[in-house]
Amino acid sequence: MEFTHIIAFNATLLAAILSPGPAMLMSIRASLSGGFRQGFTVGLGLAVMAATWTALALLGLDGIFTLFPWAYLTLKIAGALYLIWIAVQTWRNARTPLNPEGTTATQGKSFLSGLSVNLANPKSVLFASAVLLVIFPQDITLVDKAFVVLNHLIVEIICYAGFALLLSTPAARDSYLRAKTVMDRIAAGVMGALGVRLLLDR
Repeated sequence: MEFTHIIAFNATLLAAILSPGPAMLMSIRASLSGGFRQGFTVGLGLAVMAATWTALALLGLDGIFTLFPWAYLTLKIAGALYLIWIAVQTWRNARTPLNPEGTTATQGKSFLSGLSVNLANPKSVLFASAVLLVIFPQDITLVDKAFVVLNHLIVEIICYAGFALLLSTPAARDSYLRAKTVMDRIAAGVMGALGVRLLLDR
């Protein structure tokens, strides 16, 4: 494995992180509604699960999905239903005002929320497998694989910490509070659509 492989992997990873999706929506909403700590903690959960999918891809989980399609189908349906459930809850609570200090979610709950959102998308392991297959040689060592996973984790943490820092400013939070109902319902609509798409995608 060469350093150019890591650069190519990180460029692809950054593009994936910045693309609209459940993880991005969860990170943005947590940072705006709960401040830096909640945004960062949700991002940490997202990062840990994303890196875990990469680790599983390196260990050949995509091959297991090929051998046992029902396992992938089960995970996909469960994940889609979870995203739809989040969308429904977000829509229902759109008019609920935040308390002056932000939301009351604990750090543990915030971390699990992030973890669950990325766990809800088993397509991530297939994406990771395709990216890894294109970028890295097939004979990389176990040490190299561990480095790729650690690198993935660090890049995700840095990105989500940056999002939380930018979006937890007083100006960003005030703007969110003024438009909370509309923004939450837009987020709910997008999240629900992503869940339905995952449910129907073949």
